[in-house]
Amino acid sequence: MEIVHDIDAYALELKALIPDTLSAFGRLSHAAQTPGALEHKTKELIALAIAVAGRCDGCIGYHARGALRAGASRQELAEALGVAVQMGGGPAVDFAADALRAYDQFAGSGAPPAAGSEA
Repeated sequence: MEIVHDIDAYALELKALIPDTLSAFGRLSHAAQTPGALEHKTKELIALAIAVAGRCDGCIGYHARGALRAGASRQELAEALGVAVQMGGGPAVDFAADALRAYDQFAGSGAPPAAGSEA
């Protein structure tokens, strides 16, 4: 959660310096996440898996939060992280663990929910 807060603060400063670039990125993000053949939740899980395989800490925070907000369960998130590990190899395991921790923090709990429960 902290990394998202830190990035948000500096993103506002960056937006003041390069408004056209960040506005264009915002429009791209909105268009990419708009439901179509894939619902928003699936798109957030894809983005999170790519963030893990690409080892992007900030991206992990944003898309763990996005997956939670889109209604992804902890189990759905874990399965998407399994695909990220498949594609990203051993180092992706570390980032997958970070993604699960971020999801749990955004869900309001540092401890994992009981098995079989959904966030």
